[in-house]
Amino acid sequence: MLLANLVIFQVAWLLSVVGGAQQMPWLGPLAAVFALIVHLRAARKPFEEVLLVLLCGVLGACFDSALVSAGWVAYKAGQFSEFMAPYWIITMWMLFAMTLNVSLRWLRDRPVLAALFGFYGGPASYIAGEALGGIVLVDKLAALLALAVGWAVMMPLLMKTAEYFDGMPGARRNWIAASTR
Repeated sequence: MLLANLVIFQVAWLLSVVGGAQQMPWLGPLAAVFALIVHLRAARKPFEEVLLVLLCGVLGACFDSALVSAGWVAYKAGQFSEFMAPYWIITMWMLFAMTLNVSLRWLRDRPVLAALFGFYGGPASYIAGEALGGIVLVDKLAALLALAVGWAVMMPLLMKTAEYFDGMPGARRNWIAASTR
């Protein structure tokens, strides 16, 4: 269950970044649709999971667009406006939402650990995206500081939100078997 969720997320994340780097920004959203179908088939309450995915998409659009507008981050493909995050980044936030009630469930009721996870994991993800060519950290220090603080604040809030919109109750549920029905 946890492994399948993690692997699907990582593969879709990689396809998103490579697609953005190679002028194929549609590749990430396509991978996200596949991941969402698998995720919702495994959900006991798919509507709650859809709400969580949409909320994370809106949050991600706002956060990453602020980074773009500040001039700290730039993307090579998929932007509707020079002041907005590209659509493939927004779908990456939606992908991330699919991990909150499955592979990241262990962060529940651990706000300090969730904040530390965000503080290090958020910037690390963007550094990896830059190494793959999908993102440019224009003002690296400002971008990394904003990412670290932003993700440290958001992760505990995201975990609380995921707990409220938990459509994947029952950690013992066989996620893989349910997703293949």
